[in-house]
Amino acid sequence: MPNFLIVKKKINKFNKKIIVNGDKSLSIRWVLLSSLASGVSRAKNLLLSEDVLAAIKVIKKLGVKVILRKNYCKIFGNGVDGYNYKKNLSLNAENSGTLGRLILGLLINTPYTIKLIGDKSLSQRDFKRVAKPLGKFGAKFNLNKGFGLPLKISGSKNLKPIQYTENKGSAQCKSSVIFGGMRSNGETVIKAKKSRNHTELMCKYLNLPIKIENKKNYDLIKINKVNNIKKINYRIPSDISSAAFFIVLTILTNDSSITIKNVNINPSRIGIIIILKKMGVKFIFKNKRKYKGEIIADINVKNPKKLKSINCPKDLISKAIDEFLVIFLVAAKAKGISYFKNLSELNKKESPRLDWAVKILKFMGIKIIRTKDSIKIFGNPKLKINKKITIKNFLKDHRVFMTSVVAAHSFGGYWTIHDKDSIKTSFPSFLKILNKLKK
Repeated sequence: MPNFLIVKKKINKFNKKIIVNGDKSLSIRWVLLSSLASGVSRAKNLLLSEDVLAAIKVIKKLGVKVILRKNYCKIFGNGVDGYNYKKNLSLNAENSGTLGRLILGLLINTPYTIKLIGDKSLSQRDFKRVAKPLGKFGAKFNLNKGFGLPLKISGSKNLKPIQYTENKGSAQCKSSVIFGGMRSNGETVIKAKKSRNHTELMCKYLNLPIKIENKKNYDLIKINKVNNIKKINYRIPSDISSAAFFIVLTILTNDSSITIKNVNINPSRIGIIIILKKMGVKFIFKNKRKYKGEIIADINVKNPKKLKSINCPKDLISKAIDEFLVIFLVAAKAKGISYFKNLSELNKKESPRLDWAVKILKFMGIKIIRTKDSIKIFGNPKLKINKKITIKNFLKDHRVFMTSVVAAHSFGGYWTIHDKDSIKTSFPSFLKILNKLKK
């Protein structure tokens, strides 16, 4: 089958209820922590994306038994020191920055040198940002070109706790150091810029020795050595980053409505909801409840009659970092000029996403002004596309693909969008759900 998608016309109005795949961040963290647990951990609704499957392959190479059937998974943990592997081990994080960075925190006590590799996209991403603080524990790193993959890590038996300031708003960096602190003797202290807090919540749920003080502009996290992790039985909530594509498609499609069930609405992840509310979108949360530290709800949203431009507050950047590409599509149809700044982290994702946002918006005929880390979008509420657009060579970034598909169905035109298989990274059922909305 061809690895591209052709979209010839806009989607018709719809009123549907859907369920999207399990949360990728929680799925990967569950896999990694379960690999260190004592006993058999079970998960339902585990995201069977390439990133999560890569995490399962990694722990299996570290000597952990896994049974995987459809959306049900069992991991037979051997305890916090239960990894069992031979010399000259090579681990492949494939396209997953979360896996690549977090697993290093768990390997800082490795008795043998381990090689970590990834695909072309991941190999261009910055691993120095985690190697530097993890090196302070006592581990040693050898990075390709001084910053990337492939890299080699050599652990230490005498790991010392550290004090670390995370000022990028990167949950991956913060989580990697939390995992490193779990391996070291004594108390590791992390002063972290606000970012996703799934790792902290999961650690608290497991009663691990972690303390969190939520300050106004940062979180103070203290973690001590972990000697035991109880088994983790978990029904993975749906991913708001996946839900975002259908939320935006609904907003941009006249007379449409959607309800997305069992979505994780963790406050550190709902930047897109807050931003879109400021732009005139109304949301209703139904069946809101707390589940193992996370907050889950059914999200209902309708197509609004008018969309307002926004000067996006900088404190929402980290809370919506994976959703900005589709947020920009809403800004393209809003009345007025929308301004987004402090977006440098976007170009450090699977592809240079800010660069790709500019390309897509220009293809659509939207006026923009771009600086190194900001973008002004001159919205056009009457935007209709009547030309051919081709999207390709975007390093197989799943979010670039899905954003392009949403744009094509929302604004019209004749789109040829390459690398359809990229959705396997995070949202394998994306096109299947989209087709249900067309019926």
